[in-house]
Amino acid sequence: MEQVFLSTGSNMGDRLRFLKKAVRLVRARFDLEVLQISSVYETAAWGKEDQAAFYNQVIGFQTSSSAKEILRTILSIEEEIGRERKEHWGPRTIDIDLLFCGQEIKDTRDLSIPHPRLHERRFVLEPLCELAPEFIHPVLGKTIATLREECPDDLKVLVLDR
Repeated sequence: MEQVFLSTGSNMGDRLRFLKKAVRLVRARFDLEVLQISSVYETAAWGKEDQAAFYNQVIGFQTSSSAKEILRTILSIEEEIGRERKEHWGPRTIDIDLLFCGQEIKDTRDLSIPHPRLHERRFVLEPLCELAPEFIHPVLGKTIATLREECPDDLKVLVLDR
């Protein structure tokens, strides 16, 4: 069983409903009873700033599924929730990224884990740190708490609920 962390985000429509639906579908598709769910955070758009703010959340769970199986599943969940890929970093109903699959390191055309830019994104590190501050990044060799402290991203990340 591997510890998996997914990042979810939405900046279109009923953002909170889309995050909750993503959680429900992840729980159902991976047949999970135990699921860690961070608070919901609101953040200005990262990378392409001329769009609505995002709601973000991190989900953690253990699974025996491979990273490729996890990726296939989260892509199908995105599609079910109405994700349309029109522009890079553009608005979306839902975005689900695979952050970690245990200590696995993989960099292929279709899959890069750990997520290659998570340490540069406060909107990922804040909710991830809530769930796993002592988790060690397998490439950078630092805890999530340390990566959050060192993060160069200065976008405000506001917690909406705890």
